[in-house]
Amino acid sequence: MRITTLLLWDIDGTLLTAGGAGMRALQTALQRVFSIDGSINDIDFAGRTDRWIMRQIFAKFGLPASEENFTRLADGYVTALPEHLADRGVHLLPGIPALLATAEARGDMALGLLTGNLRRGAEAKLNSRDLWRFFPFGAFADDSEDRDRLGPHALRRARAHHGVEFAPANTWVIGDTPHDVVCARAFGARALAVATGRHAVVQLQSLQPDAVFENLADTASFWRAIGAA
Repeated sequence: MRITTLLLWDIDGTLLTAGGAGMRALQTALQRVFSIDGSINDIDFAGRTDRWIMRQIFAKFGLPASEENFTRLADGYVTALPEHLADRGVHLLPGIPALLATAEARGDMALGLLTGNLRRGAEAKLNSRDLWRFFPFGAFADDSEDRDRLGPHALRRARAHHGVEFAPANTWVIGDTPHDVVCARAFGARALAVATGRHAVVQLQSLQPDAVFENLADTASFWRAIGAA
């Protein structure tokens, strides 16, 4: 069967929830690496890239936004993340196991990631629930701290992996924040928004995505929405 549709998934609030483990790991890294105990809870991180969040941390605490400091904080974060994932618990969101298994079995779907996570952070989160194996490629915060620039990286890797040039009309970005919808539009993709994160259906609808769901428990409705029923 020929692959025709590309599904690019966000992670936090879309595939799974980790109870704030990522921000807690960043807080731990800030203390361990830079000996700073100040809170980062006032930073609006939903839908942002890890690198963007790190830049806000540096600005808040007067640290140089140098590549050396990005690397030091990122390494500290990735080191601290597993302990916080274990402490907070990682939970898959409704419908996700069935959707991924069906997409993998269909043969006409390509699965990838389009996430604000660093690649190593994404791998840690998804491996904690055996999901990493579903995603052979993706675009990450390592590629750009501007989420709107991640789409072309995902398309390039999808083409390299599958040998298919995916048309925008057949490429879906699936996420839980307005930033996911805007990111999809930035490279001509379609957007499916799901209110399993911090944003309600009405907030997501204001961005006019192609489809909006309260959650993805009704997998049949998901496939109808993307024209793959």
